[in-house]
Amino acid sequence: MERFEYSITRHPAESFRETAYFCTAEGACRLEDVPVDQTAILENLLNERGKHGWELVQIAFGTSGLLAFWKRRIIEVSPEH
Repeated sequence: MERFEYSITRHPAESFRETAYFCTAEGACRLEDVPVDQTAILENLLNERGKHGWELVQIAFGTSGLLAFWKRRIIEVSPEH
């Protein structure tokens, strides 16, 4: 049976100074008109976690930053007989 572990990371808006995402007063947020080269900050975050086996499940954008939800397969080592 496959098993997974999960992680939730917080990333404040200040760490994405060059990536513009816009939030309504109600808290609904979306990326708008972001040049391709400015997505590098988010891409680097994804690749860094991916190097360690984490898979992004979801990102939730908010007015103060974002939450990233990750999962990673737990590799079980069989005891040697």
